[in-house]
Amino acid sequence: MASELHQLRFDPPQSNSSDEPSAKDDRPLLEPDSSVVAEQDSEDLHHKFPPFVRRDVYGTMGRGELPWTEKLLLGMALLTIVPIRVVIGLSVLFLYYAICRICTLFHDPNRETDEQEDYAHMAGWRRSVIVWTGRFLSRAMLFVLGFYWISEVYRIPPNEDKSTNEDEGQEKSQESERPGAIISNHVSYLDILYHMSSSFPSFVAKRSVAKLPLVGIISKCLGCVYVQRESKTSESKGVSGVVSERIREAVKNSSAPMMMLFPEGTTTNGEFLLPFKTGAFLSKAPVLPFILRYPYQRFGLAWESITGVRHFLLLLCQFVNHLEVIRLPVYIPSQEEKDDPKLYANNVRRLMAKEGNLLLSDIGLAEKRVYLAALNGIPRQC
Repeated sequence: MASELHQLRFDPPQSNSSDEPSAKDDRPLLEPDSSVVAEQDSEDLHHKFPPFVRRDVYGTMGRGELPWTEKLLLGMALLTIVPIRVVIGLSVLFLYYAICRICTLFHDPNRETDEQEDYAHMAGWRRSVIVWTGRFLSRAMLFVLGFYWISEVYRIPPNEDKSTNEDEGQEKSQESERPGAIISNHVSYLDILYHMSSSFPSFVAKRSVAKLPLVGIISKCLGCVYVQRESKTSESKGVSGVVSERIREAVKNSSAPMMMLFPEGTTTNGEFLLPFKTGAFLSKAPVLPFILRYPYQRFGLAWESITGVRHFLLLLCQFVNHLEVIRLPVYIPSQEEKDDPKLYANNVRRLMAKEGNLLLSDIGLAEKRVYLAALNGIPRQC
C-alpha cells in the first residue's frame, strides 16, 4: 500500500555506447555460465544501486550459500515456531475481518468518487471498535511475528515562549499544529502493521487491494485511497486531490484519520532515504515524520531484491525480530515551503536523514527496476 502518487521524472541510468551489446548479442546482463563475470557484474551493480542491496547472511535475493548452523536454525524453526505463527496469525486476521464485517453491517460506505469508498468516516461505537481493535490486533500480529518489544524514541521539540493568558489563542495554535499526514521512510510491508498499531491511519493502495478477500474490507475500514498504478492517465491528479482533501480534513477534525504516506514511493534497505515525491506536501498542512529501522544479525527485514514469499517465510523462521522507531516533532511548514511543495518535501527529507542517520540518495524506483532486472538476468531495454 505504499504511495506512488506521481511518476518519477528522471530516467534510469544509461550505459555508455561502447558498453551496449550489439543487435545480435542476446546474452543476459548477468551471464549464469560464468561465475567470475557474474560476481564482477554483481559487485558493480551493488556499487551503482546501494539503497537496494541486501547485506544479511542470506545475501542477494535471499539465495546466498548458508553455513550449516543457519540451516540447522531454519530447520528447527520450520518444525516448531513457523506452524504456530501461521495458525495464530491467520486467527488474528480472521478475527479482525469478522469485527470489520460486523461493524459495517447495514452501513453504507462513504463514496468520494466511483472508485473511492471507505468506512473511515463512520462515527460512534462502530468506528471506535474498528480503530481500537485494529490497533490492538496489529500489535498482536507484530508480536506473533517476533516483535516482542519495539523501541520507540520521541524527539521533543525545543521549548518556545508562548503566552499562557489566552486559552482561545492556545486552542487555535494547537489546531494549526495538528498534523494531517504521517511521513515515514519505507523499508518493508511490516511498516504498515506498525503504523496501524500506532495511529491507525489511512494509506494509499492499489485499487486491486479493495477486492482482495479478507484484506479488502480491512483496507476500506482504514480509509485507504485507491489508485491504479499501472495507469498513466491523469488519474494521479485525482488521487493527489483526494489525498490532499483527506490531509486537510485530518487537520481540522481530530476524529478524522490521518493519511500515512511513504513519499519515497518504494522500499529501501533501511540505510538510505530516496528523493521524496511531493504528493504528501501539496496540502500545505503540517506533517508528522517517523523513521523506522529493523536491526538484525541474521535475516534483514528490508524487502529488497527478494520475493515476497521467500521474505515472509524467512521472517517466520527468525525467532526474534527487532524494530526501532524515531518519532520527530510535528513539522510545520513555513510560508515559503507552503508555496513550494518541492522545498517542503526536501526540507523534511533532510531532517529525517539527519535525525535517523540515513544517507541521501538521488536514485529511485526507476533505478530499482533496473537493478532488479539485472539481478534476474533480464536485459534492460533502453
